[in-house]
Amino acid sequence: MTDRSAKLGDQTTGPVIAEGVDEEPIETNRRLFEGNKFLFVALLSVLYAGFHMAALNGLSLSSMTGIDLPFLPQFPMETWNFRVVHIAGALALGFMLFSAHTFHADASNDRSTKAVSLIAALFALPALYAGFTVLGFIGQINGGELPVMGGLTTWASFPGTDIYNAEVYSFGLPLLIATGGAIVLGWFERQGRGSFAASDIVLALCALVVALYLIPIYSTAARNSVGTSFVPIGVAFAATAGAAMILELTRRVAGLALVIITGVFLAYTFTAHLLPGLLAVQNPYDWQRFFGFVYTDAGILGPTTAVSSTYIILFIIFAAFLQASKVGDYFVNFAFAAAGRARGGPAKVAIFASGLMGMINGTSAGNVVATGSLTIPLMKKVGYHKKTAGAVEAAASTGGQIMPPIMGAGAFIMAEITGIPYQDIAIAALIPAVLYFASIYFMVDFEAAKLGMRGMREDELPKFKEMAKKVFLFLPIIILIFALFMGYSVIRAGTLATIAAVVVSWATPEHFIQRGGWSIQRLFVLAITAMTVALSLVWIASPTPEPGADQSALMTSLATITGLIIVAAFAYISITEMMKPDSTIGLGLKGMLRGLEIAGVMSIQIIAVCACAGIIVGVISLTGVGARFSAVLLDLAGVSQLLALFFAMCIAILLGMGMPTTAAYAVAASVVAPGLVSLGIPQLTAHFFVFYFAVVSAITPPVALASYAAAGISGANPMETSVASFKIGIAAFIVPFMFFYNGNLLMQGPAIEVAGEMVHQAPAWYNIVRAGITAIIGIFLLTSGIQGWFMGGRSVWFLRVALIAAALLLIAGGWTTDLIGIGIAAGVFFIQRVVKPAPMTTIPVRGAD
Repeated sequence: MTDRSAKLGDQTTGPVIAEGVDEEPIETNRRLFEGNKFLFVALLSVLYAGFHMAALNGLSLSSMTGIDLPFLPQFPMETWNFRVVHIAGALALGFMLFSAHTFHADASNDRSTKAVSLIAALFALPALYAGFTVLGFIGQINGGELPVMGGLTTWASFPGTDIYNAEVYSFGLPLLIATGGAIVLGWFERQGRGSFAASDIVLALCALVVALYLIPIYSTAARNSVGTSFVPIGVAFAATAGAAMILELTRRVAGLALVIITGVFLAYTFTAHLLPGLLAVQNPYDWQRFFGFVYTDAGILGPTTAVSSTYIILFIIFAAFLQASKVGDYFVNFAFAAAGRARGGPAKVAIFASGLMGMINGTSAGNVVATGSLTIPLMKKVGYHKKTAGAVEAAASTGGQIMPPIMGAGAFIMAEITGIPYQDIAIAALIPAVLYFASIYFMVDFEAAKLGMRGMREDELPKFKEMAKKVFLFLPIIILIFALFMGYSVIRAGTLATIAAVVVSWATPEHFIQRGGWSIQRLFVLAITAMTVALSLVWIASPTPEPGADQSALMTSLATITGLIIVAAFAYISITEMMKPDSTIGLGLKGMLRGLEIAGVMSIQIIAVCACAGIIVGVISLTGVGARFSAVLLDLAGVSQLLALFFAMCIAILLGMGMPTTAAYAVAASVVAPGLVSLGIPQLTAHFFVFYFAVVSAITPPVALASYAAAGISGANPMETSVASFKIGIAAFIVPFMFFYNGNLLMQGPAIEVAGEMVHQAPAWYNIVRAGITAIIGIFLLTSGIQGWFMGGRSVWFLRVALIAAALLLIAGGWTTDLIGIGIAAGVFFIQRVVKPAPMTTIPVRGAD
């Protein structure tokens, strides 16, 4: 049990108030620094997150001041360079924060291995030597001594040349020795939880050396040779060291599952020419060609890192600012107030709270820890078995991955891979998300009805009236959604929402009532509110400007005044929180830095996972195994399209077992989705099909990450919990087949062929409404059949079969099947209410003897 759930177990009276939901769980291998070490790491985290905010919004101190400041990046940065810095920063920060081993709960049991640390420190020498060599390379490239071809400096790294020898003996080998030695020694080195490990400092240094080499080399003509046998051997050395560090950091922050799968793909690369049939390639790949290819935009620097370096880290910063302002506590308390009275109340709260937290979090295991530490003990308290309590939370939290607007990271990767605008993906996800949570809700509700469970009492819940007074805390989410659908870029919308998260942290309910006391802070809040309302009214009343045209002078003036008030308020809050450190007046400069620090730490896992998935994508791209897999799906579709879809589902789930959803979808999108598109399935439908099953792999045994996290809180057996969560979420496994057969559920019209590709026509709103209603009815009937509870009573087995059949007919999506399904459901209702067969009734078979 966590500390929060333990405290809750001791609570017997009074309302349940969520506190600390926004606090990040401390991993067992995470270092906890104090004093100057904490300030140093916090500063690095702030600089890392701040660098991304500045780069994504095009801010540059040099351009703003007109002064050329040395050692600062010029924005906008070249794409590959930006991604190289993005990965290098995450590696350096990750190695300093996350140890290669777990720490004991009792710090006195942590031992120190001074001899190993001393040996590890010696590996800094070859790393520094490699870095010194890179500085020499940079001097050569910038010195104008090298030939220029096609406007690019050449980098002639061929065997026998001085450059080749320097790359091998002065750069590559020292770098590999330092990287390999530090990784291996890191497994044996032990330091206290509040101390840096020498091996990890060496790895951080190696990560910076890799970036320091790749950025200048990729600015030369050598960049055009990646993926060929002519790639500079130094690139292969740097990529090998970089890939090794990515795998090691992924092991530390996400476990072995993804590392093992990546290792299998790497082994396949070098043995594919020896394999038979589908997996075979004609010519073997050598080490230099593969690693000269994998650290490019076809691999590690490809779509997964493109997304993690832009959209993902931006929304992590947004979520971190919401966490710093305690919005997560409010979301969970709001869920308790709204849903706690229903039968099996805490389970309904888990669904509601997980949906709300999923909008700002989007990681299934993270949602489990955030909301489950409160809801799981309460579910056990009202009568749920501990495995069921954990299973409900796991299934509900997994839904956060498909809940717009953030949807974990999958939606951003989907937009990057498919080229479909993010806004369209978020809209398409709405009905499937509703269907997912509806299926979980019905399963939980019918289970509570069968067991005769009660809801929570009024005195056990936060007052809904008090929660409603703080509804303005939803504004950052509303602004984010509104900005996205107004056509703002994802980056601009995320930045506006982040600013809104800072502003709403200054407000309290007392600021908006007449009896509230007056203060400078209240004046600022009311002024910003009034200006925001005025801006909204003027925007509504003003005609829409032509594309590319400026806003009206009135809009510009109001926006400028509002911005100045926000800046003045921010300065006041910052000064106040410095003078009164214990005050809770909202986010000022100190709170903003805290938010950036949280974001820097939070981003490490997802960046490592995305980079590791990029290695797999690189293997698939180089070997072409994805195209051959598509051919297999085509052959299966010749037998049965449903069989091909079932096979694709199994592959997506298998790839997702034990892997974070982001990596699972990135890999499945490279392997499975192209095959589905080749079957004539529209691209959006194919990728949603794959994405949905990559998400539910988190509750699919035998390796179900969300279920395992929930079992740790509930105290149940992890395997039993994963089986129970699979059962609770079983109806959700039907949803992808629903939107495959009925594109209206993705808010898409009929599919037609355009230029050899299947695309959706514009949908009719009445078809979307009909599809949504019949799908929800179908989910209701399916869960009724599975749970054996229909319209207030238990159902006999043959009526349950009929309910499932009616559900499948409604899922098909046609008028005829819908009417037949509704007719069967009506017949079941009539039989249950009029004939009233006993739940244990059997059909006698006569004459069998």
